[in-house]
Amino acid sequence: MSTSWAAVVVNYEAGDALVNCVRSLQADDSAGGPPEIVVVDNGSSDGSVARLRREFPDVEVVDLPTNLGYAAAANRGTARTTTPIVAVCNADLVVARGAGAAMAAAFDDPTIGAAGPCIRNLDGSVYPSVRRDPGLVDAAGHAVIGLVWPRNPFTRRYHETDADPSLPRDVDWISGAAMWFRRRALESVGGWDDGYFMYVEEVDLCWRLRAAGWRIVYDPSGAITHERGVATARHPVRMTIEHHRSWYRFASKRWRGPRRLLLPLVAAFLAVRAAVLVALHGLAAASRRPRRHG
Repeated sequence: MSTSWAAVVVNYEAGDALVNCVRSLQADDSAGGPPEIVVVDNGSSDGSVARLRREFPDVEVVDLPTNLGYAAAANRGTARTTTPIVAVCNADLVVARGAGAAMAAAFDDPTIGAAGPCIRNLDGSVYPSVRRDPGLVDAAGHAVIGLVWPRNPFTRRYHETDADPSLPRDVDWISGAAMWFRRRALESVGGWDDGYFMYVEEVDLCWRLRAAGWRIVYDPSGAITHERGVATARHPVRMTIEHHRSWYRFASKRWRGPRRLLLPLVAAFLAVRAAVLVALHGLAAASRRPRRHG
């Protein structure tokens, strides 16, 4: 059987989750057969790739010598596939059977360049995987107030919390945890910007796709379960820094004219916010350490 889509799985020390992800992909033959699967490993040292090779020796693995980041791995994996539709996903997710056919069907509309499925957390709740481009006010409100009041109006608008997750719709961007692309659309914008190490790369990519005239859609008929942060939780400080660095890169690429005068203020704000979050991580880690009694 042939299939119309391929799956690029980006792995970095996902442990047993990698095998579970690939197993779910191989079990989804709803689109005429299982997808073509390529795993790109970003220099893992946890044995996850060795376990994958033992269980799925026929799955292609691209071994990178070091962690080049999500976007760079996505580009390298995509280059090893040939199908007209290619998905890029995290290693810590499970794809429901039928997702392949559902997401491939979205591309029957020739104006669609990328599509995102419904992403659920392990407890069954819907993860806000489709979001709008935040304006300056909403971005600032989300960044500051969201630390202490997660359901504030700024975050709710940014996360489109009030949208019905059971209905398909056009969106500004979709989560990089699982993204399906029309290969022609992806190639038309030069693929992922591998100047991003982690985070915001999907925001940038969807922004460029929309600027090139492609639509981005959310299609809940495709479903996945995502065990969020399997690898990133091991490196919270670095991931916090990279998150803020990526948002600055995006602002510096997107803002033109007088808005660029705000970039130094944005850099200062992001640096302070990152420092606060790193400090909070440190306090949380210290509180978890066993206390010595003498």
